[in-house]
Amino acid sequence: MGDHCREHCGTRVLECAADGPKIGGERDAADLVNEAFNEKASVIAVPVERLSEDFFTLSTRVAGEVAQKVVNYGLKLAIVGDITRQLKQSAPLRDWVRESNRGADLWFVEDFVALDQKLEARHRATAASE
Repeated sequence: MGDHCREHCGTRVLECAADGPKIGGERDAADLVNEAFNEKASVIAVPVERLSEDFFTLSTRVAGEVAQKVVNYGLKLAIVGDITRQLKQSAPLRDWVRESNRGADLWFVEDFVALDQKLEARHRATAASE
């Protein structure tokens, strides 16, 4: 099954297929942004299987390039899946994930259920502030 779009709590999410091409840099992120715009999605959900291993080595700058490209276009990025192994290997990655999850533009979530919970919480917060 390829990438597809769905809606949750009024938010359109481009769910990338786990078996799609690897995302390893800015050009790949630009392709995702283009696909999200075509689908009118505001969140791009990328399974960890789609990410190159370099994504999790912060010194390569791949993660920063990908995240920055998505956020620069006003979209949100969710990395979906188990990254326990990568977190055990890198204190800077653990710090970055923790800080990202406190923000509103980049999230690391265990699964799509957890992503839906994030979207619901954001929706409730937005509704309460109106």
